[in-house]
Amino acid sequence: MATAKKPAAAAKKPAAKKPVAKAAVKKPVAAAKKAAPAKAAPAKKAAPAKAAKPVKAVKAPAVKKANTAFMKPMNLSASLAAVIGAAPLPRTEVTKKIWEYIKKHKLQDEANKRMINGDAKLVAVFGGKKQVSMFEMTKLISAHLS
Repeated sequence: MATAKKPAAAAKKPAAKKPVAKAAVKKPVAAAKKAAPAKAAPAKKAAPAKAAKPVKAVKAPAVKKANTAFMKPMNLSASLAAVIGAAPLPRTEVTKKIWEYIKKHKLQDEANKRMINGDAKLVAVFGGKKQVSMFEMTKLISAHLS
């Protein structure tokens, strides 16, 4: 190697010595302790206080607000109202009610669970289709909301 090595003694710096409290130094006093067990041990000196670090202000995590567009009650078309009721409902509730109707009338295809078989009421909502996928169903339902 091209770099020269420094002597080991020059590389190491002597460590700074910390003052040792006299109470921390142990001396052999076994005989004195046996003779006078009633004496209380001398109180230890308190460690010097460290400088306090500045406290950083911790921000609380942002509270996620619900999207109010999904919670807004929507008016239903006549064909959709025949399936789930005429009262205005948010989009989330419309989806829940449609799935309740599908499961109650067992309209989910047995072979392919992603497909929904329409009965007379749902065919009107699905735009005349007898069978739609569950992903296409949400698209077709959104056309009936205003």
